[in-house]
Amino acid sequence: MKIFLTGASGVMGRSSIDALHRSGHDVVGLARTRETAELIRAAGAEPCLGDIFDRPAMTAGMQGCDAVANLATKVPVGSGALRPGSLKKIDRIRQHGSRIVADAARRADVGRIVQQSLSFIYADHGDEWIDEHSPVDVTRATEPVVVAEDHLQAFAADGGTSVSLRFGLITGDDPNTAWLFRRARAGRSIGLGDEMSWMHVIHPADVGTAVAHALTAPGGVYNVGAEPVQRRDYVDTIALAAGRKGGGHFLPPWILRLGAEKLEILVRSQRVSSQLFSDRTGWYPSHPKLTPEWFDDLVRA
Repeated sequence: MKIFLTGASGVMGRSSIDALHRSGHDVVGLARTRETAELIRAAGAEPCLGDIFDRPAMTAGMQGCDAVANLATKVPVGSGALRPGSLKKIDRIRQHGSRIVADAARRADVGRIVQQSLSFIYADHGDEWIDEHSPVDVTRATEPVVVAEDHLQAFAADGGTSVSLRFGLITGDDPNTAWLFRRARAGRSIGLGDEMSWMHVIHPADVGTAVAHALTAPGGVYNVGAEPVQRRDYVDTIALAAGRKGGGHFLPPWILRLGAEKLEILVRSQRVSSQLFSDRTGWYPSHPKLTPEWFDDLVRA
């Protein structure tokens, strides 16, 4: 198949280019600049100059493609997420960019869209398991993610096939994990929320293989990630990889009040199951359980 990929130069995009190539697919990667176009070309994909708000460029780039994988994002790193307006860019990508992607796909007669989504939108369920039928909790922080999924449902209503992948927190060689890793190495606090609450995580390499498997998945919404991990284990695993054998430290509760809804979605207890996606596609994570080896690239950096 020939796949049009947004976010091609990012963590998810690079992982997807690799996985799609290994599955025998060709990739056209959207590039905002000539510099990112060269990075995409070096990764083995054909660059298409434009951005996610450039409908004509995307429509032209999607010609002859069998599917679109929309992985465009702009996640603020570390404490930058607390700054006023830090989510404006990523919210615009999700609310408006995803609609333009879907419209370009219609115009280019592309029949399938795979959309990056987040399991953060689920409500806090304590120790209970979460599946695709579990209720979500929509706040100002999660609404753009839900809107992006709605645009995909509209694409499906028009006769296309839409697949939303509700990924867990990307954990590995990515900017936010690297920020946490540096803090842990310096003995600083990195944990948020209740130590015994649950997190849904995914290694960057498994994002790409999930996108490749989504190309043949029945339309719908799927959770995608590794085994859930409790926050205390998550923090201690990062600290151990960073050389801190005494375990990691948690930030004080007042930080959550400072971050308000931006941080609230990061401390929900979410024991998320990815079994449905595995059952329907045969996908299983190559990194099924969080271990210090997830951070080997950061150790070597």
